[in-house]
Amino acid sequence: MTQDRDAAGRRGSDGDETLSEAFWAVARQLRHMSQETLAPWDITPSQLRALRVLMRRGVMRLSELSDHLHIAARSTTEVVDALEARGLMRRRPDPDDRRATLVGLTEHGTSVLDAIRAARGTETERAFGRLSETDRAHLARILGQLRD
Repeated sequence: MTQDRDAAGRRGSDGDETLSEAFWAVARQLRHMSQETLAPWDITPSQLRALRVLMRRGVMRLSELSDHLHIAARSTTEVVDALEARGLMRRRPDPDDRRATLVGLTEHGTSVLDAIRAARGTETERAFGRLSETDRAHLARILGQLRD
């Protein structure tokens, strides 16, 4: 049985979920799947984001990393402390400014990130494998519009 939807994506009045509820249910599933994938490396989503930024952008000042992560400097320091303690990231003085500190990935950090990428590919296939290529392309386009 099909039901008409209103402009907000709500279904009929029989209690079925709204578009927003469906979106958040999928987001929760993806978050849970991501946490399972990251568990073997004991990496949090925040730490993964920091590793990915450094992989893409290279060595940078802590303040720049904070800007890229959109988090407070204190939170960035906590993320970097945890990653540095595990040998995934390294701090060093900025040769251009003695007051600043640079951070970058270690070789071990790069290899861990590569392993996580491979595992996340499997995670992506688990999450979206039941969609056709056309549906995946439509979803990517729609999510891109919502994100921007």
